[in-house]
Amino acid sequence: MKANASTLGSAQIIDGKATALAIREELKVSAKRLTELGAKPGLAVVLVGEDPASQVYVRNKDRAAEAAGFDVHTIRLPEETTQAKLLAEIHSLNDNPDVHGILVQLPLPKGGDLNERETVRAISPDKDVDGLHPENVARLVMGERGFVPCTPAGCIELLDRYEIPIEGKHAVVIGRSMLVGKPIAQLLLARNATVSMCHSRTADLASMCRQADIIVAAVGVAGLVRGDWIQPGAAVLDVGINRGEDGKLCGDVVFDEVRQRAGALTPVPGGVGPMTIAMLLRNTAISAARAAGVEL
Repeated sequence: MKANASTLGSAQIIDGKATALAIREELKVSAKRLTELGAKPGLAVVLVGEDPASQVYVRNKDRAAEAAGFDVHTIRLPEETTQAKLLAEIHSLNDNPDVHGILVQLPLPKGGDLNERETVRAISPDKDVDGLHPENVARLVMGERGFVPCTPAGCIELLDRYEIPIEGKHAVVIGRSMLVGKPIAQLLLARNATVSMCHSRTADLASMCRQADIIVAAVGVAGLVRGDWIQPGAAVLDVGINRGEDGKLCGDVVFDEVRQRAGALTPVPGGVGPMTIAMLLRNTAISAARAAGVEL
């Protein structure tokens, strides 16, 4: 799926939903092979409390994993769960050979003694399919094998599947979070892009974007990136998830303006979002393969 080089008004829409479905179909084949080798991929999802959004996310992850032929272990804990109880559950999953990936749904409930940083650190780095453990963060920076956060990994996958060149290109990343901004910058650097990290304090952000061949907008401000910020032909990945004044989901990019200048553009919804679960499943399958001593 090669992106158009670009003429004004001809941005190719990057279909993250279709791409994610294709990856999940590929993972069905991988899961079948691993199961035959006695290493059926197992994903454990820990949910603490009754947050409605978290319940939806966990249900979607469970369904996707089951559809791909994975074993799913869902651990639901009450909101009053203590940190000690949560850590005990994680340590049990670390020791379970049938579990290859562990995900604790964040954010954790407020008001008790739960500590998100300590919780993430308790997960074995080799089962940390969210890519948030400090050891995996260090592996990413050092260029070593580890797990990469799922949304940034999905961004790179979209660029690759749409044959959008990375090497030698100028990439502007807007946002410096540990979930998206910082890891996507490292991934782009590893692919020999020249990366500019921008954020809320960046002077003349529009000017920085006009120099970019690739823009990753991940700051969480609806409509931040305007059409006249875009170099004609640039690839624009909109990672923002916001609720507009009309109640509809929207990204950080003014879609109708940016599509007039970009060469390729992700929509919201249906762009980067669906890739997150697909990459979570891929990380879990990779973990299962490593446990079995094989490569996918």
